[in-house]
Amino acid sequence: MAPKKDPEKEKNKSELQLQIIDPGMEFFASATHLVQKCTKPDRKEFLQIFRATCVGFLIMGFVGFFVKLVHIPINNILVGGS
Repeated sequence: MAPKKDPEKEKNKSELQLQIIDPGMEFFASATHLVQKCTKPDRKEFLQIFRATCVGFLIMGFVGFFVKLVHIPINNILVGGS
């Protein structure tokens, strides 16, 4: 005598597949496609990215420096220098 299949269990399995397994497989497929499409940057592109990054670091450094430069005298006025 074959065991009866519980329709509730089958429903839970299909919901599990729809909610977890299918999106995971879709993500894996799209991630694999992305990695296959990616290429190393050539020298010109690398230098362009490098320059943009350096300019960003310099701008953020100057902003931080000027904020600190303005903050010190204001802090001394509010707190009162010794």
